Amino acid sequence: MIREIAAITIDPARAAEFEAAVAAARPHFEAARGFVSFALERSIERPECYRLVVGWESVEAHMVDFRGSGGFQAWRDLASPFFVGPVAVEHLARVI
Repeated sequence: MIREIAAITIDPARAAEFEAAVAAARPHFEAARGFVSFALERSIERPECYRLVVGWESVEAHMVDFRGSGGFQAWRDLASPFFVGPVAVEHLARVI
């Protein structure tokens, strides 16, 4: 399993709306081929900063299967109006 970590910055005054949009998008992730897990985390020190943490069976499950799906477009349609900058995405593999 790998984890996709997406660093997202929003206007903190819109946090409740953003969190509702991500909750509405969650089923699109869950329906995706290779999906494993899903979490949205918010920084305590910087409340405008979130991390979307999605577990995938492989990088390809995320980058090819999900990103090529209608579910990805639905996620972007729901969440992107809240982004105040580019989203930085990286993939992590547990080593220990």
